[in-house]
Amino acid sequence: MLGLPRGEVFLVPWTIDWVKEFELEKKRIQDVIGQSIIEVHHIGSTAVKNLSAKPILDVAIEIKDFHDGVQVSLPLESLGYSYKGTNILPDRHYLIKGEPRTHQIHMYQSGNKYLLEQLKFRDHLRKNDKDRLEYEQLKLKLAQTNKDNKHNYADAKTAFIKSIVENN
Repeated sequence: MLGLPRGEVFLVPWTIDWVKEFELEKKRIQDVIGQSIIEVHHIGSTAVKNLSAKPILDVAIEIKDFHDGVQVSLPLESLGYSYKGTNILPDRHYLIKGEPRTHQIHMYQSGNKYLLEQLKFRDHLRKNDKDRLEYEQLKLKLAQTNKDNKHNYADAKTAFIKSIVENN
């Protein structure tokens, strides 16, 4: 139930399997780099019950020092991850797994504002059915109009996400 081919955008209904897969992946990650990390978080839409999502598991790894990210990332290759560097997304080390892609790791220094925003947004949607449903409708509409453009899809969600993060 996981896997999004490169360049495509589509959503599938939420499934408990995503929670189970996250817990398995978290354990694998902790087994390989546990001594180097503070916490492993399930983020993104797959982390919100009853929210349709792209079938990619988003994982946030919290580390003590951002400069340790490359060293911490190397052992993750044994789990099938490919390190993509720090230039893809701001203030994070980025890794991907699978083709089609099944997992993404966003590695942040503890206290990073992007990590805190991700967790705040996730937690808000978990508690607020009205906003979760509104966000889902937005995502479904955007997925239809941006089937081949993940950047437009992501950018078009920004205003909604910012409104939740800044007002809650």
